[in-house]
Amino acid sequence: MLVAAAVCPCPPLLVPEIAAGAAAELDAARAACADAVGVLAASRPDLLIVVGPADGTGLGTHRTGAAGSFRGFGVDLGVLLGPGPAQERPLPLSLTVGAWLLDRAGWAASPVEGLGVARDMPSAPALAAGREIGVRAERVAVLAMGDGSACRSLKAPGYLDERAEGFDALATRALGDADTAALAALDTTLAYELQAAGRSAWQVLAGAAEGAGLAGRLLYADAPYGVGYTVAAWS
Repeated sequence: MLVAAAVCPCPPLLVPEIAAGAAAELDAARAACADAVGVLAASRPDLLIVVGPADGTGLGTHRTGAAGSFRGFGVDLGVLLGPGPAQERPLPLSLTVGAWLLDRAGWAASPVEGLGVARDMPSAPALAAGREIGVRAERVAVLAMGDGSACRSLKAPGYLDERAEGFDALATRALGDADTAALAALDTTLAYELQAAGRSAWQVLAGAAEGAGLAGRLLYADAPYGVGYTVAAWS
């Protein structure tokens, strides 16, 4: 059963070494992510699943010990998804950022696995994947990595789309309230058009949380760089 969840964005700029001189701009987001991971640890889970958007070889299950790297961003920094035997497939970026958050927190509360899900994964299979996660252990926790719309400003990766702010407001409210029905009802087509890469991971979380009766708390919501970032904790 799901006993706790954390929702965090996954921009590589969360890593101070990558952000360099601009690192302070995401200090509040970084602190909120640390608080959310702390809620996961306090729940004493038997298993933590890190879920995030992926494509290609990053899709599917990643066992403990899987490695991710930020070398593509000019930083000689690698992370592991918990201790374990080396895995062939590297972690996708979203799970690499998640592994970095766990490493930064000194995660030792439980074994860890990862799940890479397609950004355009339909709602029904996303919810079904979440339900499978929810019964993996007696006490399951989920760290859902993913960004909101990338169309919040003229300088955003997806340019400005007037629908983006409303979509992010709806998603942020659902994430902050642990409203699984609202998350399940998110418009997949609109999310894709707005480049909201976190939608599928959020719906996996919604499936895992069905019937768990968790309460949510919004820790951070902003759109630096024109991308919606939300941090929330469920317990």
